[in-house]
Amino acid sequence: MQEQLPEAMLTSMKYLSALFLIFFSLGLPVIVKAQERPNYSGFYDGIRSMVAADSSSKLHVVSITVSGNKKTKTYIILREIRFKSGDSVSASRLYEILEQSRDLIYNTNLFSEVAVIPLITTGSDISINVIVKEKWYIYPTPQFKLVDRNLNEWINTYNADLNRVIYGAKFAHYNLSGRGDQLRIYLLSGYARTIAASYTAPYSNSALTEGFSVSGGYTQSREVQYKTSYDNKLLLFKADGFARNTLSLAASYQLRRGYFRKHIFSLGYNYADISDSIIDPKYNPTYFNGDKAYASYPEMSYTFQYTNTDNINYPLKGKIFGGTILKRGLGLTGGINSVNIEARYSRYIPHSRNWNSSFQFNANVKAPFKTAYINQKAFGYSDLYLRGLEYYVIDGVLSTLAKYTIKKKIISFNIPVPFHIKAIPSIPFTIFAKTYADAGYVYNRKELDTRLNNRFLYSTGFGIDILTLYDLNFKLEYSFNQLGENGLFLHAKGGF
Repeated sequence: MQEQLPEAMLTSMKYLSALFLIFFSLGLPVIVKAQERPNYSGFYDGIRSMVAADSSSKLHVVSITVSGNKKTKTYIILREIRFKSGDSVSASRLYEILEQSRDLIYNTNLFSEVAVIPLITTGSDISINVIVKEKWYIYPTPQFKLVDRNLNEWINTYNADLNRVIYGAKFAHYNLSGRGDQLRIYLLSGYARTIAASYTAPYSNSALTEGFSVSGGYTQSREVQYKTSYDNKLLLFKADGFARNTLSLAASYQLRRGYFRKHIFSLGYNYADISDSIIDPKYNPTYFNGDKAYASYPEMSYTFQYTNTDNINYPLKGKIFGGTILKRGLGLTGGINSVNIEARYSRYIPHSRNWNSSFQFNANVKAPFKTAYINQKAFGYSDLYLRGLEYYVIDGVLSTLAKYTIKKKIISFNIPVPFHIKAIPSIPFTIFAKTYADAGYVYNRKELDTRLNNRFLYSTGFGIDILTLYDLNFKLEYSFNQLGENGLFLHAKGGF
């Protein structure tokens, strides 16, 4: 892809277009965050005059009304508002509090539009009108997924081989009882087989401070990523039948007493077996860090999460930080036993004239350092990667990653839907231009060292983000890395 750029760009754009059509054909949930917020400048001019006359002035909230919710319970919406009927609110902080309340309601992922409208009734008395527009919640959809880590790997490494796809059906209800509870069922076949289900209830008690989730799934894979090469490429073992079978069960409890902080306690059980050949010295006898071709182990974790942003799916303002402690296995050494500690921090800063910047940091440590291969994943999996190094995986027991991005919104527009759909009268688009720089480091033991381990990593580039229905985000990025390579990379991420 890097050597023949024009042809590669055409190929990538072809598959980006195909991916876009796939998302629409699958009925992926769609929403508008690229909406303009209502202008209440006249109201806040009056508030500013009140504050100028008396900086300690208070406003009394006489009523809060909610409209537009047909499925969602009203108390679920009221839970996210940072004051209650009868409270007194500082006039100088009213705008900030109302904006935070709007963001909190929107970040429940239950609504496509949210307006929080203040009205002065008499003197210092105000009423609040909350108007929402609900999303579609029920999605029985066909599925078409890649077995590879990203679109570029599928296109460039495997020539867009359609045999390397997973297909099937997904049923999802994202607001089953009107309390924001989610039910998902997956039935997938193709290059891998999966049957899985999950249920999440974020508000399970009367005080709306506790929640829980349960999930389970069974997967059969035709190939196994059994080792990482010196060149930081995944080595794959392919069997005539299925090379790996995996069973996973999990349950979690979450506590959210305030608005921005969440504590999550999780307990899970995992069983996996692989082809006997994989633990042969020819392949990777440390796959499970033992002499057996199977592993059975529990997982226990605690996660703290602080989230205060304008849009949880595509933040432009606010911050997110937290950490996770994960214990895998019951022992301290041997087999898959390990302790994983991860810390995360993200800051999103708005500037003038539609400019925004962001900084993201991640740090991870795994102990003991001599651990099973399946415990050593660092960069190249999920969202943990350096832009420009998407073709590589970097394993290790210590890792740090920093990302800086500066972007500018260049255009927002709507395309009318040619046929009548009440929930979606038009398709919104917002396009951001951006430039970025990433840096990272992954440590691993000397005997497992690869060319990208134990050295400073960096990359840079530029691109565009296309934000559309249900915060579906397409990223087109042209990146340069320290290996002297460059190329166009494509990513897609949905709000759900």
